[in-house]
Amino acid sequence: MVVLKGIPSVLSPELLYALAKMGHGDELVLADANFPTSSVCACGPKEIRADGLGIPQLLEAILKLLPLDTYVPSPAAVMDLVDSDKERCLDVHVWYTYSGLLSQAESYSSLEKVERFAFYERAKKAFAVVATGETALYGNLILKKGVIPPEFLD
Repeated sequence: MVVLKGIPSVLSPELLYALAKMGHGDELVLADANFPTSSVCACGPKEIRADGLGIPQLLEAILKLLPLDTYVPSPAAVMDLVDSDKERCLDVHVWYTYSGLLSQAESYSSLEKVERFAFYERAKKAFAVVATGETALYGNLILKKGVIPPEFLD
């Protein structure tokens, strides 16, 4: 737990360090409890544990610090449903929560949907993967870091 003024307490020192080290275009994966985090991170991304925390709680805290990329069509991506879940019209309620939090952070674009195996490949190239306790199916989320405007650097 972080005990600093203005820093959300759900952001661990390890996660804060990763956010600070990320550059423009680097990606952060917020992985649900079913995501193969350790396997994906064996290929390079840093593994950060946030067991017991839901992705909406972390996302809200992260968006207070992390600028999202405004130079891409969508700075946030989710894992798309597999065909069998599309056929049964599975509704992923957590996506509405993500969209609402992203809108509050002034990222008004829609969530990009990435095919399951393409999502795994993209995650292998991420800066870091945060393993959460999120239990929602298809709860995984990728965020692309943007730039901080000069007026915020003073």
